[in-house]
Amino acid sequence: MAMLCASPSVIFSSSCSSSSSTPKLSFPSLKTVNAAASSSTSSFLGFSVARLNASGKTTLPVSANRPLRVRCQDVSVVPENQRWMFEESEVNGPDIWNNTWYPKAADHRHSDKTWYVVDATDKILGRLASTIAIHIRGKNLATYTPSVDMGAYVIVVNAEKVAVSGKKRTQKLYRRHSGRPGGMKVETFDQLQQRIPERIIEHAVRGMLPKGRLGRTLFTHLKVYKGPNHPHEAQQPIELPIRDKRIQKLR
Repeated sequence: MAMLCASPSVIFSSSCSSSSSTPKLSFPSLKTVNAAASSSTSSFLGFSVARLNASGKTTLPVSANRPLRVRCQDVSVVPENQRWMFEESEVNGPDIWNNTWYPKAADHRHSDKTWYVVDATDKILGRLASTIAIHIRGKNLATYTPSVDMGAYVIVVNAEKVAVSGKKRTQKLYRRHSGRPGGMKVETFDQLQQRIPERIIEHAVRGMLPKGRLGRTLFTHLKVYKGPNHPHEAQQPIELPIRDKRIQKLR
């Protein structure tokens, strides 16, 4: 049987001189005394809890000239949900203090993820990318966890028909570097859309995903295609829900 004990010779004495109000420790012979009735006694430690007086100093709430002893006590009086801290058989038991839900492997299996499809025709690039990133990360779900892949797969078709506002077709620049001296390449939105239109949407969504291992994994959930066809009919994708009414460019 596990026991919670303190040294039987250590006694907290409340007797103090007139010059100091701080309780002193004394080591008299072992005596059985009761704790102060006015103090808040712990349910299993057997001694009173210190309090803060009006001046802000910590004092032991014991009666005058009445010593207080820390007594051994059977841990059978400890509540069942707290006894694992004292018994060896329950040291490696469940964490009863942490009730925060965290997704398990069965909660984010790839075979159970939803597939969405969206037509990028006349969709504003930034607003479309933010909506895609939200569903890839799973921020639209009640089970969203920042460190876990909880999102869905998104398929984008007609990537060459995505729209931008203002003068971004000629003023928005895309840079890439070969890694060698003087290897910087710069092209406008219009030039990149004519050459590789899929890269425009991929670049916008990648910037809205986490930077690191999780972000690289989430980026593989984005499938961008030029034209109206895609090879993912077997996944039975559904239409991507879009709540932003300003995402569609008005002609």
